[in-house]
Amino acid sequence: MRANDETESTGTAGSTKIDTGTEAARPTAANVVNDPERSTVTDAIDKDRSTLTEAAGPTSVTGVSGPDRTGAGVRNGRPPRRKSAPARRSSGPLPTTKSVRRYWTMIIVLAVASAGIALGILAWDNPMPITDPGFWLIAKLRLTNLVVIAMVALCQSFGTVAFQTVTNNRIITPSIMGFESLYVAIQTSAMYFFGVTAIVELKGLVPFAVQLVLMVGLSLALYGWLLSGRHSSVALMLLIGVVIGGGLGSVATFMQRTLTPSEFDVLSARLFGSISNSDSSYLPVSIPLCVLACLGLYLCSSRLNVMALGRDMTSNLGLNFKGELLKVLFFVSILMAVSVSMIGPMVFLGFLVAMLAYQFADTYDHKRLFPMAALIGFVVLGGAYFVMKNIFYAEGVVSIIIEIVGGGAFLLVILRKGRL
Repeated sequence: MRANDETESTGTAGSTKIDTGTEAARPTAANVVNDPERSTVTDAIDKDRSTLTEAAGPTSVTGVSGPDRTGAGVRNGRPPRRKSAPARRSSGPLPTTKSVRRYWTMIIVLAVASAGIALGILAWDNPMPITDPGFWLIAKLRLTNLVVIAMVALCQSFGTVAFQTVTNNRIITPSIMGFESLYVAIQTSAMYFFGVTAIVELKGLVPFAVQLVLMVGLSLALYGWLLSGRHSSVALMLLIGVVIGGGLGSVATFMQRTLTPSEFDVLSARLFGSISNSDSSYLPVSIPLCVLACLGLYLCSSRLNVMALGRDMTSNLGLNFKGELLKVLFFVSILMAVSVSMIGPMVFLGFLVAMLAYQFADTYDHKRLFPMAALIGFVVLGGAYFVMKNIFYAEGVVSIIIEIVGGGAFLLVILRKGRL
């Protein structure tokens, strides 16, 4: 019995020693709570370690073996790797910081280019030095052409961007409604019925105002008839506009074939898009119309953003699509009538400007698209005028170089991105 008791006590003591060693190596929460001496030691170690961490930073504790109690994960003397913060995005028109920087960079570059082109038009081949009063007399004579370029750039850019938005098509331009064909028909009819003198007499303020009224009246009659019915359709309006434009072009071509060579030569000079076709007497009427129409479209920018979603989505969001469409087309018709009456047909300019504006701005917001398109329009039209006048001596015939550059830019964008 005594041997057995000694054996049991010895086994118990051995097991106690083993358990004590295990507890010393890996203290549990119960042992720390139950053993006040061990709890005091552990608190002292934690206090010393926290003091070292605060005094020397994370790297001073890295020499201690085992996991870091602070949870910083500092090991082998290296600070923990921090994941790069994701780019901040928003639901606005320019969602990232990169897109904001890109937009304003393009605006600044285009503004500087516009200022350089304007200075070149005023100062190039000016025989007087800039400090001489005669320099500004010559520059004042060239200022009319500069104002016409700026106004036409505004008309084409604002009108084309707004027209493509409401029609939900980035291929067509407002010229599809027959503005250029009507201009050609009016000029050809004047030459056919009244002779060469009628062309000269059509350059006054009264003929210019009559031509504006005819263009805007025809477009409003077309819009009101096709969009006010029960089965109104934008596609039908565009189709009828193409038919009317083609019919006017055919009639004009027939009358041109009956003209004498000298009369046809005079008429052809008026049918090219040229800055020399403009007259300073047009400006008191054209400038207020251009400013008011551009301001009206700019104030409709938020509604244009909604209309870009389509007719059904616009109606679901509570916007009167038909009323807003008529308002936008009214402003577009004024802008296109002013542009065509000032310098003649410029079929490709609006398309080129709108296409480049979509690429450079890369946003859906028309408050940012309109300024970008206006600057691009001035750079393209002003640059073409400067090149044609001072290098090729073509007296401002800009439609040729615009079609060449515009066609090349169109093919480049399509081949690189596969979309407009």
